[in-house]
Amino acid sequence: MNQQQSVQPPIYTRETECQDCAKCVRYCPVKAIKVADGQARIVPEKCVACGTCVRVCPAGAKRVRDDLDIAKRMLSANDRVFVSIAPSYVSEFPDIPTSNIIAALHRLGFTGVSETALGAQEVSALVTADLAKGEKRLYLSSACPAAVTYIQKYLPDLTGSITNALSPLLSHCTMLREHYGKDIRIVFIGPCGAKKNEADRHPGLLDAVITFADLRQWLKEKHIDPTRLTPADEDRFVPEISQEGALYPVEGGMIETIQVQGGGEKARCITVAGINGIRHVLSGFTPKALPQPLFMELLACRGGCINGPCAELREGNLDQWQEVIARADVPKAPVHRIPRNDITEIVVDEALPTRDYSEEQIRQALRLIGKERTDDELNCGGCGYETCRDFAAAILSGHAENSMCLSYLRRQAQRKANALLHCIPSAIVLVDNDLRVVDCNRQFAELFSDDLAEAYDLCPGLKGAVLEHILPFTQLFKQVFDGGETLQHDALHVEDRIFQINIFPIDPGQVIGGVISDITAHEMPREMIAKRAREVIHKNLKTVQEIACKLGENMADTEILLRSLAEGFSPAQHVDDDNKVKDR
Repeated sequence: MNQQQSVQPPIYTRETECQDCAKCVRYCPVKAIKVADGQARIVPEKCVACGTCVRVCPAGAKRVRDDLDIAKRMLSANDRVFVSIAPSYVSEFPDIPTSNIIAALHRLGFTGVSETALGAQEVSALVTADLAKGEKRLYLSSACPAAVTYIQKYLPDLTGSITNALSPLLSHCTMLREHYGKDIRIVFIGPCGAKKNEADRHPGLLDAVITFADLRQWLKEKHIDPTRLTPADEDRFVPEISQEGALYPVEGGMIETIQVQGGGEKARCITVAGINGIRHVLSGFTPKALPQPLFMELLACRGGCINGPCAELREGNLDQWQEVIARADVPKAPVHRIPRNDITEIVVDEALPTRDYSEEQIRQALRLIGKERTDDELNCGGCGYETCRDFAAAILSGHAENSMCLSYLRRQAQRKANALLHCIPSAIVLVDNDLRVVDCNRQFAELFSDDLAEAYDLCPGLKGAVLEHILPFTQLFKQVFDGGETLQHDALHVEDRIFQINIFPIDPGQVIGGVISDITAHEMPREMIAKRAREVIHKNLKTVQEIACKLGENMADTEILLRSLAEGFSPAQHVDDDNKVKDR
């Protein structure tokens, strides 16, 4: 029994990390994303596991299911576990010799390491034999599981055109079990998340799928540095080394292997990469007789598996391509391989249920996002859908929210801002860094002159007006632009008027706002009372000072008078013969 059985699909959303950006919706080629409450969740039944969302998600919320623990448990159970490693390992670890990689995998506990490319060669042999029959029809490759799933779900009428060969990975698993026994365990290591679907659907062949990133993590945990290992004689691929099958990771690689095997002489062969490319080429095509057999190598990833969603991206894709080509031991002369019948499979369609909406339903959904007329349909793609009508259908199906429409959000924000701007009784003005009016309300225009109010009626918002020609205190706005700090004046006196002013940054260095109130009528009585009070206080102080002064003078005169009186009424004195003073 496959130990990998899991309720979690190969590609999923880690909801706690979803940042409400909907970038995955814009890039998902099949729109297998449902946005609810601002979070973008993958819809498993619509997903083809191409991994595009994993690649583009800026927050890392889209993840490839982690099956590393499954592989570890198999090794802990002392099972005989073999590795099927994708041929793109060459571009993934360009600076590590193959023997060192094999040695590192042996250190982890794997019994043997084999190349998935061996299975690729078997697939090419089977396809070559089919093409040699000369049937004038369409042949679609079965090598890429994401591309096959796309055909099954979205172009079900073409499912019968998929070749009946198993994928290279499943063909390789069949080969390994035939060679080493049915009871062995097999772990695939590569750059693809869609391979996990193959493990889920074929538990009798493939036990687990881990990515190159998982392998790096595992080696780090075990403190194994492949570059420092000294490979032994047994550190080599089993049961043998691949040849032309190693070309599969690059665009056109499968076709080249078919040609090496002597096929393609009677057929026309082309490569189509990317889900969008496949849709563009095959949509609307119906199976029918063709002038000659037509084989199409379908790849979900542009450039091939070397650009898989779980591959480490490096600059210089051409270098990666050359590394793969250089590693492949392509025979100089055509090699004729005998096709195996035990790697065949009939692929059946998995057509998704469709629902068509009436024109009135579409129009109603469009009205929800403010699109009343055809001219309102911008088809900008900002929501992630090709057209506004596609977006409307997504709203009706419950896979999209109104807030995903950027133009709708902008209009909503503008309406709310306008409502606030024009309903607040204070004068409000928004100014750009050239000190020109971006917007204002009527109260602002009425605050300074009747002529300005008339100009406002002709040009609501006074957009572009020079602030210096309106306000007598423009320097305050410049001060906020220069300093970036909010400025407040509770009572700014300008000539015979008093203003209460708040100036604040909105978009620092770009736009600032000002709220201005004329408080002259409220402040004048207070000013008059304060002035009168100051006058009374001043007069009282003057009076007190005068009184104090008079009191001071009177006290001095009184003191002199009293002294004089005191001296006049003093008793007579005389001096005796002994010079002693005695009272008479």
